[in-house]
Amino acid sequence: MTTEISANDHGIRQFARKLGLSGWQVRLGWEQGMLPGPDLEGGRWSARVSEECAGAAARIAAAFGADPPIGAGRAADRVAAALGLDVERADIEMLVAHGRLKVISRYRDYPVYLLRDLDGLDPGSVSDIVAARKGKMADTVDARSAAKVLGWPKRTFERIAAERDLAKDQLGRYALPDVRGLGADQGLADRVREDRRLAALAKARRDEAQIEDVVRGWLLRCTAYVDRDVDEPPETAPATRALRALAEARAVTGHHAL
Repeated sequence: MTTEISANDHGIRQFARKLGLSGWQVRLGWEQGMLPGPDLEGGRWSARVSEECAGAAARIAAAFGADPPIGAGRAADRVAAALGLDVERADIEMLVAHGRLKVISRYRDYPVYLLRDLDGLDPGSVSDIVAARKGKMADTVDARSAAKVLGWPKRTFERIAAERDLAKDQLGRYALPDVRGLGADQGLADRVREDRRLAALAKARRDEAQIEDVVRGWLLRCTAYVDRDVDEPPETAPATRALRALAEARAVTGHHAL
């Protein structure tokens, strides 16, 4: 039996748009009991429920913030760069086990965390968790972890470490205070930031050029049809997608070109 869909009913995207929220905010609001679940078949909300929930948008935005939750890997990277500590995925999980961090939801069965909760973690608690895991190596990091602590690409750290002749121990590890010292060098931080901007700009321009080639290919097929070299016109859907992607790519290029 086919479920009848009314123009006044809303799927999750329309429901979120009606409330002025993102889809992930609606899902969290529903999971946390701040919003009712769909009241119609097919996972849809009625117009009546949508109207009744209008006042909940501000509370949900205040509760969850504007940024979607992230998984343990990205959470570890964020906390590492913020606190200058060698934070791993296991440390994030241990913080949960110790009641210092809340799993706000799950994505594809993996726990996710709010950015505001990660940014609000007690540095001492994180430091204790990391030290307990690393033991006697708590004050040293390998190149990958050093890059994570600084929030740099690994290759960037390795290049600068070689330039600065940064000392390594017998295991090829760097002293954590030395790594933090690189991060405290404002001139170096500006240089790394500019290098990353230029790399992102180069990638954006490559992406833009690839999409332009797709559009040009479609235009050539149009010309072939107009000139009667082929019997069938090209489909318009690929061109629509390519033009949309081109607009997005040019926006990214413009952002990095500033």
